[in-house]
Amino acid sequence: MADDGVRPAGVHVVEVGPRDGLQNERRVLDVATRVELVRRLVAAGVRRLETVSFVNPTRVPQMAGAEEVMAEVPRTAPDGSPVAHIGLVLNERGLDRALAAAVDEVNLVAITTETFSHRNQGAGVDDVLAATVRMLERARAAGVPASVTVSASFGCPFEGEVTTEQVMRVVRAVLPAEPVEVALADTIGVGVPADVRRLVRAVRAESDVPLRAHFHNTRNTGYANALAAAEEGVLALDASIGGYGGCPFAPNATGNIATEDLVYALGRSGHDVGLRVDDLAAPRDFVTSALGADQAPGLLGRAGDWP
Repeated sequence: MADDGVRPAGVHVVEVGPRDGLQNERRVLDVATRVELVRRLVAAGVRRLETVSFVNPTRVPQMAGAEEVMAEVPRTAPDGSPVAHIGLVLNERGLDRALAAAVDEVNLVAITTETFSHRNQGAGVDDVLAATVRMLERARAAGVPASVTVSASFGCPFEGEVTTEQVMRVVRAVLPAEPVEVALADTIGVGVPADVRRLVRAVRAESDVPLRAHFHNTRNTGYANALAAAEEGVLALDASIGGYGGCPFAPNATGNIATEDLVYALGRSGHDVGLRVDDLAAPRDFVTSALGADQAPGLLGRAGDWP
C-alpha cells in the first residue's frame, strides 16, 4: 500500500481523468480502454491518479468494473517508481470494495449542503459526516491512507453560495479521524482566487493537514484558482487529461481543468511538477479518440506548448 512518502514533497498534479474525466461522458469506455488510458498517463510521468470510483454502476455506468480496472493497471512506472492509485468511495460498501481491490489510497467525499448531499449520496450532511469518520477509521486500521474531499466548497448547484463556516463544519468534523489530506473542491466551477485564499487560510488557521484542491473551469477561473492555491501552499492539484469531466449529479458542472494546461501554467510559474506538456499529448489524444470527440476541451491541444 502507498504511504505518505508516495506524494512528492512539492506541488504535484493528481490525475483524475480516469475517474472524474470519464464519469459524466455519454460514451462509456470499457475496462480495457480505461486501463490503457492509465498506462499512457503513467508512461507520460503521472505518479498519482484517481483511477476508479466504487459507486453503484446503475447510477454511474461509466465507472462500472472498478475491480477489473484495478487488477490490470500498472503499480510501478517504467522507471521503477511507485504509482499511487486512488479509489473514490461514497459509502461503506464502496470502502469494502476499494480495500478488496487493493487501492493505494481512498478518497472519501463529504458535501457542504443538505440538498446536494442528498442528491449525490442519498443522505444528509450529518449522516454523511458520521459515515466518513467511520470510514476514515476503518481505512487507517487497514493501513490504507484516506483523504476527504469537501465537495461544493465554493458554491452549491442547488442552494447557491456556500459560506466559510459551512466548509469548516465539514473540515472540523473529519479532522479528529486523521485524514491524510483534505481537498477543497469547486464542484461547479464558481470560485475565484479570493475564495481560494479565504478557504485555504480558514483551514490553515485551525490545522496543518495537507491540502489538495479540485477545480473546474466552468466559468474560466479554474487555472487562476489553481495558481492561487499553489501560492497559498496547497501541494496537490487535481486535473483531468484533456479537460474532460464533470459531476453527474450537479447541473452544469462542466469539465475539470486540463492536466496539460495546468502543467504549462505551473511550469511557467516556477513549479516543477515532474510532467512535460509534450508527453501528455499521447494520453490526451487517446482519450479524445476513445470518447469520439473532435478535440479535447483543453487549450494546449490547440495552441501547443511555448516556447
